[in-house]
Amino acid sequence: MSIKRSLKGVSIRQYHLLVLFFLFLGAQAYAVDPEVPESEDAISAGESIFNANCKTCHRLDQKLIGPALRGVTDRRELDWTKKFILNSQAVIQSGDATAVALYKEYNNTVMPAMDFLSDGDLMNLLAYIEYGDKADPEAEASAGGSATGEGGSGGGIPSEYLTIILVVLVIVLILVLVVLGLIVSVLTKYMNNSDKLDEEDKEFINQKTDYLGILKSDGFILIVTTIVLAFVVKTAIDGLYTVGIQQGYAPAQPIAYSHELHAGQYEIECQYCHTGVEIGKSANIPSANICMNCHMHIQNVEGKEGISPEIAKIYDAVDNNQPIEWVRVHNLPDLAYFNHSQHVAVGGVECQTCHGPIEEMEVVYQHSALTMGWCIDCHRNTEVTTQGNEYYDKLVQLHSESKDALKVKDIGGLECAKCHY
Repeated sequence: MSIKRSLKGVSIRQYHLLVLFFLFLGAQAYAVDPEVPESEDAISAGESIFNANCKTCHRLDQKLIGPALRGVTDRRELDWTKKFILNSQAVIQSGDATAVALYKEYNNTVMPAMDFLSDGDLMNLLAYIEYGDKADPEAEASAGGSATGEGGSGGGIPSEYLTIILVVLVIVLILVLVVLGLIVSVLTKYMNNSDKLDEEDKEFINQKTDYLGILKSDGFILIVTTIVLAFVVKTAIDGLYTVGIQQGYAPAQPIAYSHELHAGQYEIECQYCHTGVEIGKSANIPSANICMNCHMHIQNVEGKEGISPEIAKIYDAVDNNQPIEWVRVHNLPDLAYFNHSQHVAVGGVECQTCHGPIEEMEVVYQHSALTMGWCIDCHRNTEVTTQGNEYYDKLVQLHSESKDALKVKDIGGLECAKCHY
């Protein structure tokens, strides 16, 4: 399989360390550079940098799209490694034989400069690469996704409960009628065998049921009317509870973009395309330029020949300077305020908590109800992460006498003005 085909859908920004960590053929023991820190703080900070920039293409101990990374400080000099991370093209253009060879080895892929990383960031990144745990990241991601749960119902009485109640009532009514019929049958048989009844009484007991009369009786009409009204009311309540709810909504998009491929198979971080999720209210719908960051290299074919029809639409949008008209899937009413950065950056809420298993969706759909009740249930049940954040120290102290953990509801999460200002 060619490098272009194997890297389809991979983020170029997250591909920046590919050449740096090329492994020589053959397995051999290595010694980590003594300057690389081993502290837990450095490893933790390096893990964040790795997940944001390297995880799409690399693993520590196994080859993915790029080579396994552990042991790089044994294979390369530390100063050379830092220079290459900060500006790989500068090292290649200087004529460095190793850099040029690796650049050609990986199909002349252009890697963006990483000059925004400080020297401390570089050392933390290398600390995680050399000393990071060896747990399966896919298993950890799966465990993290399952831990989020669904966080409660959508609010109000669920429609399925009303249906169950009505069905149970109808069944009970039928059972009562059956029992009454059996009782009447037994009593009729008993009375017929009694010698104390005269002929007039026996004639009354054995008279035939007037079914037409029953259908016209006030009692039967009342029962039928009650059942019909119950179903009408139930249907009306269902309609009221579904006003503005689009759970399961999966509109057709102008380009058949697969989250299962990009976020699932290639593990591209959500934040790469949805750039505003950590810094603003909106997560942002990605522009064609973000798509081209990858596809201008992955399918760099002259004259667009050989490019799939869906990717060709991206090229056309860029060539014609026209935005891709993506259809918004998740919508909240204007009267409700929601801030992505507050939940993602401050609260540490995973994308899957609200959007479901997005990495498994070929076509994205609205997974959660996103109703007021659904949000309130989440605020009632979600614990506040206070470790390492001095902002919550006083609140934790005041809440220390309570037996329950500090939750969002305890810091104003149920106040009306929080969402309706």
